[in-house]
Amino acid sequence: MTATPKPEPKARINHKAQAAYFVQDYTSKQAIDGVQIVELKRFNDDGGAITELGRFAAGMHGQLAGFECKQVNYSEMEPGAIKAFHLHHRQTDVWYVPPCDKLLLVLHDCRAGSPTEGKTMRFVLGDGKDRLVRIPPGVAHGAGNIGQKTGRIIYMVDVQFSITPNECDEGRLPWDYLGAEIWELVRG
Repeated sequence: MTATPKPEPKARINHKAQAAYFVQDYTSKQAIDGVQIVELKRFNDDGGAITELGRFAAGMHGQLAGFECKQVNYSEMEPGAIKAFHLHHRQTDVWYVPPCDKLLLVLHDCRAGSPTEGKTMRFVLGDGKDRLVRIPPGVAHGAGNIGQKTGRIIYMVDVQFSITPNECDEGRLPWDYLGAEIWELVRG
């Protein structure tokens, strides 16, 4: 029979620190309806690494049901830059940020009648992880480069870009639509 380990004695905290003390919330937050995060596998060997961003059959992405890729784009952001907010009526975006970069992604559900209308998601892409993020039409999205070097985004879309006004599906909201503080680093 093994003995149950005794709990370590708790440190006593002074009154000033106790008054400011809180426990960080590590629970998962409710996602915006239709936003999908796909964790990708990175394969490393002595000479480098490879990450598979997707397998396609007739334009359809194998891990993103119903997503047909019609265009692939590459974007760069200088350190400290904020590119926000973009909004589409028809287009779905699928974003990938390389693990060596670090971008803050902010999503906001602008869809009237959506079960998550008005909900905001804020999280970091890259920063050592390989993942795809599916952003449905009607969800405003933007990024801030919080890394120390140029940040990169590879993104797939299911509507080809057009500059013709009656065909263009890209609109904008102000960068501070949700308040300038949405882009501030959380400290603590």
